[in-house]
Amino acid sequence: MEGLLSRMFFSKSKGKDKTMSTIENLSQGKVNKEYIITNVKSNDEEMEKFLFSLGCYEGEIVTLVSILGDTYVIKIKDGRYSIDKQLAEAISVRNI
Repeated sequence: MEGLLSRMFFSKSKGKDKTMSTIENLSQGKVNKEYIITNVKSNDEEMEKFLFSLGCYEGEIVTLVSILGDTYVIKIKDGRYSIDKQLAEAISVRNI
């Protein structure tokens, strides 16, 4: 039992938790977790411009503050914003 617990602890602390590496966009994120934006992709140019105006662009850190139904509250720099699921899906992220 002790060996199993230590393996579980050390595998997660070394970043080997497979569930953490499968996130593709912000709508799949976990609350109160920071991510790095890798891309903003959408067929709607206005949507991309809107997200850029919030400071949502490649390399920026975004925190998923809460999820209320199809509404996502995110934090970028010093601002908090409420976006819908469609916008959250347009923001590609990776774990820090």
